[in-house]
Amino acid sequence: MSIFKFAFGAVVGAAAGFAAGVFLAPRSGAESRAMASDAMNDAWDSAIDTYERSQQAVAEKFTNVRPDVDATADELRAKVDLARERMDQLRDSLNSNVEEAESESKDVEAEVEVVAAESEAAEEADAESEVAAEEAKDAEEAKEADAEE
Repeated sequence: MSIFKFAFGAVVGAAAGFAAGVFLAPRSGAESRAMASDAMNDAWDSAIDTYERSQQAVAEKFTNVRPDVDATADELRAKVDLARERMDQLRDSLNSNVEEAESESKDVEAEVEVVAAESEAAEEADAESEVAAEEAKDAEEAKEADAEE
């Protein structure tokens, strides 16, 4: 029920406000419409002026910031180019180090083979000398045995 009372009060209030506005208005409808139109035109003109000033301010800010952005971009490009050059130098250095290491490893392999061959020859010579020493010892023992008999 309270919704109906509220709706009824709103309708009565709107009608009373309309009637008061019509009867108590200091100007005629044509004059009021002309004033409202002028106020709207003034507001529109003010909005357009504000838009144009804002647009001009943004353009000026962009123009002022643009050199800084370009300078920063150029600086970053230079740093990237320098980094690329440094990476190329490091890659070349690494490649040369790898080539040197490969060469040195081949040299070491050759030296190891030479040392292994020498070691084998020395072991063979030691074995031969041990055999010769044993034969000499056996011959000496045989001589002593013959001399004792």
